[in-house]
Amino acid sequence: MGFIGDILKRNKEIEWMFDLDMLEDMSQRAYLKRMALDTCIQFLGRAIAQSDFQVRDGTKNLKNTLYYKLNVRPNTDMSSTTFWEKVIYKLVYDGECLIILSDTDDFLIADSFTREEYAVYDDVFKEVIVKDYEFKRPFPMSDVMYLEYGNTKLSKFLDGLFDDYGEILGRMIDAQLRNYQLRGIVNIEQSGAYNDEKQAKLQTYIQKLFRVFSKSSVAIVPQVSGFNYEELGATRATTTQSIDELTKLKKSVTDDVAKILGIPPALIHGEMADLTNNMKAFKKFCEKFFTKKIQDEMNAKFFSEKEYLNGKCIRIITPVDIFENAEAIDKIISSGSFTRNDVRDEMGHDRSDNPELDKHVITKNYETVDKGGEENEKD
Repeated sequence: MGFIGDILKRNKEIEWMFDLDMLEDMSQRAYLKRMALDTCIQFLGRAIAQSDFQVRDGTKNLKNTLYYKLNVRPNTDMSSTTFWEKVIYKLVYDGECLIILSDTDDFLIADSFTREEYAVYDDVFKEVIVKDYEFKRPFPMSDVMYLEYGNTKLSKFLDGLFDDYGEILGRMIDAQLRNYQLRGIVNIEQSGAYNDEKQAKLQTYIQKLFRVFSKSSVAIVPQVSGFNYEELGATRATTTQSIDELTKLKKSVTDDVAKILGIPPALIHGEMADLTNNMKAFKKFCEKFFTKKIQDEMNAKFFSEKEYLNGKCIRIITPVDIFENAEAIDKIISSGSFTRNDVRDEMGHDRSDNPELDKHVITKNYETVDKGGEENEKD
């Protein structure tokens, strides 16, 4: 014990107190270390999970088994919404996601795997584990969907995120807990030195007393001769740590992660100010990037080069409110830039069989200056 031990040895009557366990709250405080990342990934996952995965053959939308797997039931245990949410989570958090096709033509997300890379031939995935089952056969790259998200900025940020912010957050929480901590003093009248047996009995009694005071709304304990417990009550520290500062710290971390992913922080926090522009920025700089990545991988694995060039493809359509975009749709059609079927196709709806919808229409306001001038002269 060194210096402290030398002091205690001078007084045998207090030496036993050095070995007595001091009271402390043994409750486990779980830190939500992935709070910021989980919040942003779930927001992105919910957005992409609402998309419509169309199987196209030229201008036709095919409703076949592949369409059903991608939009309704990828496997026996997941709906399409849950499936794509998990894909996005693993893609962003792990930086990669492997989707294999089982013998029953189900899409399964691998929990772990090893990848053997080759310069000329297909890379091979081995030791693929889904839940608790390990596939014994290897999976070549051409037979799987493999997605990568190489955001080194996010990885580096997350590596040091909780080393810095986690320590700050922990200290702020500790300070806040101390502000409302119940404190007490135990006075013990000692006669003679305490042996191990007396020390153990006293320790047991103190622990029981602590449990009664901490867990019971009404606590009654017997008065013991030579033992007096004095309750000091809840005291506040001189400098009170505000709850608002804890909230600001957690919000700051979430904002940083959202910006790296390309998500406007206002959307994460549910702020309604400038909602339209924030949604446009999210779709343009974040959602489209991930849907294009998924779309390209599926097109490469589901169709050959010849099939793709002949119009067969997978197209991911994000939901669009036609009523909110009615004015823009009218401008596109009335200017003669696109036909009504072109607009329906772009918005993810089936093209109409009515040949009138394939004609370019134009309003008088968009006629050329020369034509308008000639008509004015005739008038």
